[in-house]
Formats: sequence, C-alpha cells, structure tokens
Amino acid sequence: MSAALLEVRNLSKRFAGSVALESVDIDVNPGELVALLGPTGAGKTTLLRCIAGLEQPEQGSIRLAGRDALELSPAERDVAFVFQNFSLYPSKTVRANLEFPLRSPRSGASAERIAERVTWAARLLHIEALLDRPARRLSGGEMQRVAIGRAIVREPVLFLMDEPLTNLDAKLREDLRFELRALARGLNAPVLWATHDALEALAMADRVVALDKGRVLQSGAPGDVYARPASPAVARLLGWPPVNVIPVRKLDGHWTAADGTRVAPAPAGAPDAATLGIRAENLALAGGPAPTEVEVVELTGPAQVAVLHWAGIRAHALAPRTLELRPGTRVAPRVAPEHVITWTRVSDTLSPGKGV
Repeated sequence: MSAALLEVRNLSKRFAGSVALESVDIDVNPGELVALLGPTGAGKTTLLRCIAGLEQPEQGSIRLAGRDALELSPAERDVAFVFQNFSLYPSKTVRANLEFPLRSPRSGASAERIAERVTWAARLLHIEALLDRPARRLSGGEMQRVAIGRAIVREPVLFLMDEPLTNLDAKLREDLRFELRALARGLNAPVLWATHDALEALAMADRVVALDKGRVLQSGAPGDVYARPASPAVARLLGWPPVNVIPVRKLDGHWTAADGTRVAPAPAGAPDAATLGIRAENLALAGGPAPTEVEVVELTGPAQVAVLHWAGIRAHALAPRTLELRPGTRVAPRVAPEHVITWTRVSDTLSPGKGV
C-alpha cells in the first residue's frame, strides 16, 4: 500500500473540560475513502476541523503529504471541506459559488480552466439548470449539491466531507455515493468521510474507522469490521436491524442467557462468561430450543424484521418476505455456532473472540 498521505497521531482535543478527541490515530492513503462512522457527539466533525486547521488540538500531530500540518495555515493545507450546513454565499449565483475557490490567488486557474471545471462539476451533480440562480433560492438538497461541487472543482490533496449527503433525497444520495467514490479513485485523492449512516459507510468506504466519545474503537475493511467487531459498541454502529447483544454464562457446554435460554454451544476452553453478538440476518426463526412469540413485524421491501423477546432481550431477526409472520406467530429462534460473535472481558475493555 502507498505511504499514507494523511497521518494523525495521538490527537486530543477538549472543549470546556469535555473530551472531544482522545489519542486518535488515523492514516489515509492516496485514493482511499475512509469513513469516520459514529453517532452525534462522537468527535467526527472536531477531527475534520482539526485536520483542516479550523481547530487546534491540545496534543498530537497531523502530517499531510509529508508536511507538518500544524505548522501550516488552513489555506496552506490545501484541503477541500464540505460542511454539513452548506456554507454558501447566499447572494452569489451557483456559478459564482462554484467558481469561488478557483478564483483565489493561490489557484492560478485560467478563465478557460475555471469554466471547464464548473461545467464538469455541474454536470456530475445535475445542477446545470441552476448555474445562474442565486444560492438563497435553492432547496436544501440543491444547496448541498452546490457545496459538494465547490469542493470537487478544486484538485486538493485531501477531501474532508462532513455528512455531505444528509440533506439529499434517497435517489440522489445513492447516485452520488457511486459518483463521489469513482471521483476519489479517478483523482487519486483521499477522502475522509464523516457519517452516522452505517449503510453509507459500508457501501462507500475502503476502510471504516468506528469512533465514539472521541476515541477510535476499531479500524479496518468494512467487511472485516462488520463480521468481527471489536466490541458490542462497534457492532451496534454497523448494520441494520440492530445486532442482538446477549450476556451469557457457560453452562453444560452451552452459552446460556440469564433467563436460561441456551443460545449456542460454547467452544472448548471458553471462559465462564462472555457477551455474544448475533446479527439479525443470522437469527433463524425455526429449530431452536426456546419457543417464543413474534411481537412486531416490520416490512422492509423484500425482507421483514421480526421483533421478539428471546434470551432475555428484545431480539431482531431478519426474515424473507415469503415467510408468513404476524404478531403472535410462534417461532423457535436458532443461531448457527459459526455466526456467533463472542466478546470476552479483558481488564475494562471488550476484546473480540472468534466465532464459536
């Protein structure tokens, strides 16, 4: 793999005594799209602002294209930041907003180059018809498209995107996921993409960095993080319906929940207690030892989600639409041992175990 274009080491930041970032380490390689995945308040925006030079960290280092970014002004860092709140000039036209970063003295772009880049970005984002409209007359989704366009007309060393698709309709959001992914690869420019949307992170990213309460919980390829989450917190961030998390004890060779439900066989040499994670798609509704009733059925198009009380928790199971389910349907949940994620306690943290 190429040398990292962005290297963040031991980065920490506090606001009024509250921890926003704590000892964060992140690398982003040329052409790589890295998703920062976490809930509101996880520290995603603060991290992006520190990288852009809009906030100063209290400790740690940021190297960008081999240079110490903390010694550079925001303009010298040459990053393009797409904010969640648009940040357009309302009195300027869409065209003027798109042209703005190319007309700075540092750009040196010719009039022909500016026109070419604006036309390219407008076509990509389907905003050709809006070019002469004042930004204040745009809808929220149109404003966000223009904000993305203003970032991509440049050819920066790094794109920072703070939930850029949040205000778009579902169809355009899906289209832009693939367009922006192809763009990053075509320009060989890395993208650090902040999102709370697990589906977006899984669909777009080369690598997912799970972030919560200012700390990196896990980093890895999306499929690896999904299949082998380092803790229940990471498992809850990735995937829908929610992962089923069950505290268990080993009893007669089985992982057994507090209510006595035998969840799955425990492997030889397993500890006396653990926490299990079972994805909804891996919880079958027949063949298990503890029958129960479906409480709620949620239709999701080609599939349906059954919500039921099982193993002492409110469990979710993803089932095909063809399976006849309704509230009150009797089911017998079962999970194959290879689909069980186990976490065993090590000091005060949860470490991932192997599927049993």
